[in-house]
This record gives sequence, structure tokens and C-alpha cells, in this order.
Amino acid sequence: MNQLKNFTKGFIRENPVFALFLGLCPTLGVTTTAINGMGMGLATTFVLLMANIVVSLIKNFIPDKVRIPSFIVIIASFVTIVELTMQAYLPDLFETLGLFIPLIVVNCLVLGRAEAFASKNKLLSSAVDGLGMGLGFTFALTLLGSVREILGSGSIFGLKFIEGDGMLIFILSPGAFIALGYLIVIINKLSRKGA
Repeated sequence: MNQLKNFTKGFIRENPVFALFLGLCPTLGVTTTAINGMGMGLATTFVLLMANIVVSLIKNFIPDKVRIPSFIVIIASFVTIVELTMQAYLPDLFETLGLFIPLIVVNCLVLGRAEAFASKNKLLSSAVDGLGMGLGFTFALTLLGSVREILGSGSIFGLKFIEGDGMLIFILSPGAFIALGYLIVIINKLSRKGA
């Protein structure tokens, strides 16, 4: 039961984007389409899950003085794996996401979970937390990308379902702020009704 609670908190109570406001740089930068949001979210989920697992396993061997630099090296190793894998097998998505993939290393969500949770908890709890937070982040990015893609171009996941052009502002940077603001308001209203 406790593991399920750890898993679902990333979706609802402690969603990295909608509740904790973490990782907003990639959230606003890459979510012009649903596929971009999902791709960035899944890449971050992999790094978050693997970093939490490794940090949880070696936490007792890392001296306090080099704890944060050690976490960054661990995270950077998994980001490199993601970057090379995407470059080899998903070159179009890799090209679209560009600089935001290497920036996962300094994403405060990943480093924050390693420091605040994985370094203080056991392996299973850390893995579940990483997966839950990562999938919550993926959900938020995919939802924001979907809203922006629907309003901006009348399509979702590249499938056009509304004739004509959409509202260009939602494809541009200001549209990210507008869409995110409205989504936060809607989610806050829904979570208060459920509480």
C-alpha cells in the first residue's frame, strides 16, 4: 500500500509540473506537440528511475562532501545513455528536443529526487518514487503538448482532425505559459473538489 502511495503521488498530489513546479524549462520549451512532450517525459523518466536506483544502492558509500557532485555524475551517465540511444533510434525526436536532452542532467526534478528521496530510502521505495514522479512528469508534458498541439494546429500526435490552421500563439513560447497556467488552474480546481 505504501509503494502504491509513493507511485501515485507523482501523478496527483506532488506532480512535478502542476504541483511542485519543477522542470519548467523543458516543460515550456519542448511541448509544442504531444509527441515531443511524451518523448522528453519518457527520457526524463528513464534517467530519474535509474538515478534513483543507483543512488539508493550506493548512498552509504558516498562521502557527504561529494554527495551532490556524485549524484550529478550518476545522472549525467544515464543522460548520455538516453542521448546516444535517441540519436541512434529516434533521430527526428532527438533533433527536435535538441539541447533539452543534455539539460536533463541539471533538471531540478531529477537531482531533487536523488537528494531528497533516493539518498534516504531503500531500493524498492526509490525505484517506485522515481517511476511515479517520472510518469507524472511525462503525463504533464504530454498533456501540455496535446493542448498546445490541438489549439495551435488542430492535430494531436501529428494526426490532423481540425481543418485549417489553429491559433499560432499556442505553438509559440507565449502559448506554453498560457496553456500551462490554465492547466494548473483546472487541475487545482479538480484536486480541491476531490479533497
